[in-house]
Amino acid sequence: MQTDLVSPLLAGNRRALARALSQVEDGGSEARALLAALYPHTGRAHVIGVTGAPGTGKSTLVNALAKAYRAAGQTVGIIAVDPTSPFSGGALLGDRVRMRDLAGDPGIFIRSMATRGSLGGLARATADVILVLDAAGFDRILVETVGVGQAEVEIASAAHTTIVVEAPGLGDEVQAIKAGVLEIADLFAVNKADREGADHTVMALQMMQGLAPASAGHHGPRSASGHPEPGAQSDGSWLPPIVKTVATRGEGAEKLRDWIEAHRAHLQATNKLIRRETARAAAALDHILRDALLTALLARLPDGALSVTVEAIARREVDPYTAAARLLANSA
Repeated sequence: MQTDLVSPLLAGNRRALARALSQVEDGGSEARALLAALYPHTGRAHVIGVTGAPGTGKSTLVNALAKAYRAAGQTVGIIAVDPTSPFSGGALLGDRVRMRDLAGDPGIFIRSMATRGSLGGLARATADVILVLDAAGFDRILVETVGVGQAEVEIASAAHTTIVVEAPGLGDEVQAIKAGVLEIADLFAVNKADREGADHTVMALQMMQGLAPASAGHHGPRSASGHPEPGAQSDGSWLPPIVKTVATRGEGAEKLRDWIEAHRAHLQATNKLIRRETARAAAALDHILRDALLTALLARLPDGALSVTVEAIARREVDPYTAAARLLANSA
């Protein structure tokens, strides 16, 4: 029984943790039993999402941020959601390649996951892996997404604090508006800040914050440049700070860590942490119900009914909505 893993996992056994993570990634009834046994021991970790376009240096920044947390005496679990190999179905990158200098630290555990076709840059089992790392006692859990574009907003439903990573010279200022990351970001990290154009990227983000409708409601001091001071506002809102980092040298990592902790304190002080936990629970339940209902529906259809319907849609013999309604009616 996989529930035999619970006691050693809670006691800090890393082999039990690795086996538990593999189990929940594979899914099935034993995985559900394991998660049910672990669930009462969760709810203590702060989950930090790290997202952004490819090329912004997310992995290096996560590496630097993990070191900053370890320097502060906190343990860190890292979930690196990687693209999926079209041949093996496994993660193309993987924890042997990334973050090598973190290996051997007993206060850090790294898990690479393949997206396996999931939208939003998150693997389907990511929420379950977060729960296992939470139960294992890690203080902070960093979730790095693939970085595939507009669907990255899904990370906001899995994290308490979301960091959007930008970099100069990638044209991300426009992409950020299109992807809606201004709405999901609790912090901005302008990485590779030693490159030309970093200050322009910072100014572009500040300008977008000024254009956002919510910015009109911010009440607080303004900097010498006329921009509102970031962080907690007097009206209870939060203006995302913009932190310049050079992750390859660890520059800005401690400042970024401190802002994450400030955001966590803000969530607690304003009772927004409970609301975010409720939103995370709702998103998790929604995904579980969708998967369960789809599985139940397909199980009740006659053999070949789905493929016949798909071919009929492709031939324009029926539209997808009508086809879905028929399938639902036939499965009732």
